[in-house]
Amino acid sequence: MVNPNPETTKVEKKKGYLRLLDGIERAGNKLPDPFMLFIYLAVFIILLSWLVSSLGATVIHPGTKEVLPIKSLVSAEGLLYILDSMLKNFTGFQPLGLVLAMMLGIGLAEKVGLLETGIKKTILNAPKASVTYSVVFVGIMGNIASDAAFVIIPPLAAMVFHQIGRHPLAGLAAGFAGAGAGFTANLIVAGTDALLAGISTEAAKMVNENVSVTPVDNWYFMSASVFVLTIIGGLITEKIIEPRLGKYEGKISKETGKVGALESRGLRNAVIAGFIYVAIVLVGLFWPDSPLRNEEGGIVPSPFLSGIIPIILGLFISVGVTYGVTVKKITSSRDVPKYMAEAMKDLAGYIVLIFAASQFIAYFNWTNLGTWLAVNGAEFLRSINMTGMQVIIGYVIFTALLNLLIFSGSAKWALEAPVFVPMFMNLGYHPGFIQVAYRIADSSTNIITPMNPYLIVILSFMREYDKKAGIGTLMALMLPYSLIFLATWIIMLLVFAFAGIPFGPGVGVYL
Repeated sequence: MVNPNPETTKVEKKKGYLRLLDGIERAGNKLPDPFMLFIYLAVFIILLSWLVSSLGATVIHPGTKEVLPIKSLVSAEGLLYILDSMLKNFTGFQPLGLVLAMMLGIGLAEKVGLLETGIKKTILNAPKASVTYSVVFVGIMGNIASDAAFVIIPPLAAMVFHQIGRHPLAGLAAGFAGAGAGFTANLIVAGTDALLAGISTEAAKMVNENVSVTPVDNWYFMSASVFVLTIIGGLITEKIIEPRLGKYEGKISKETGKVGALESRGLRNAVIAGFIYVAIVLVGLFWPDSPLRNEEGGIVPSPFLSGIIPIILGLFISVGVTYGVTVKKITSSRDVPKYMAEAMKDLAGYIVLIFAASQFIAYFNWTNLGTWLAVNGAEFLRSINMTGMQVIIGYVIFTALLNLLIFSGSAKWALEAPVFVPMFMNLGYHPGFIQVAYRIADSSTNIITPMNPYLIVILSFMREYDKKAGIGTLMALMLPYSLIFLATWIIMLLVFAFAGIPFGPGVGVYL
């Protein structure tokens, strides 16, 4: 039967879609702040350890074959551990030092204006035929500047699209998709790599003390992702988003801020300084009997890879100082630590979160609950014959859905890693591979989760061009990117896995 009023059905479907989004937003808003979430989880682990320990539960360590009892934190030994380890759990938490060190360099480059100038220069100078792909590419690469990419790239892309006669919301969508859904990918090892690798290593130690995840363990996969997602994001914009939006008839007075001659000279000098720095590192790496290589002369593993964070820190300091001196943002040696200190202020919330997360993970390890859950979880998956790639794909989908409720990638990985890393390691999977599966899921749905605090910022940018735009308008605009990026990444994951392509230096699917 033909629907007599197709517009009614369309409105009903839209209302149902908005009701779903409203439900997700309400459920997410009921969750506590990530800091309090980890406090509650730590209390839960204390009580669970007492309950499981009182039942006399034990677990055989998969590596040492030692029989481990579940230790109770509700005991004299447990109380002493909580008191004695609190500061060590915090200051000794591996991701903390990695991220703070990275942000000294990246933060300096951001505060002096280097990253913003590089973003503007790339988008504004792109040929009209390739501007869409340039926007998506810059959006993906923009995660070097962390969350700053969300407030710099989308509005700039919208202005550029408008000035060349294209729909500004298509440019905004392309920029937001690159910065949000492509957040985890990059050609450069960034703070995200350091943060997640540190948490992964802490979780992997539950199974094997000698296994570690380095910041370059996902580098090959994430570098390839930059180019694949740039093409996919460009095609989505031009083939799906722009035809749906139609021709833009509105007017706006705002103009894109041009890059001045001084900033251009600063960017040029920074690039030169970067090339010189990289050349020096390469000479040191390939110099005969270089101490940066291992005893066999190889690079995987080597002191070069284990020390990649200080090397990258040096790169960002070099280019940041060069740019700052050129544009006169740095006029004395005092300015360098001043900008670094400003960057550290932006990490205050992260440092507070890490205090709570580090206690939760430490309790999980000390009680042996992590090993107990991992071993029993792995045995359950074996019993139902769920040990192949289907279980990894299921995990990806689970994490993508969880991201609709918990936006913080670091908090979510700190929550998931102690459970899933040991469990999948007991099935033979490499922790670096498990981390890749997490990253593609977490990143894909960043642009459609109501928990993303930048959605309101992006919505305000949208309303400069469409006064009637609402959260549903934004979600409908971004949903194709989210779903197609996730599907593309899953396909890439399978191609890398079955073709035996390493995800990073020496990192495959299995241990």
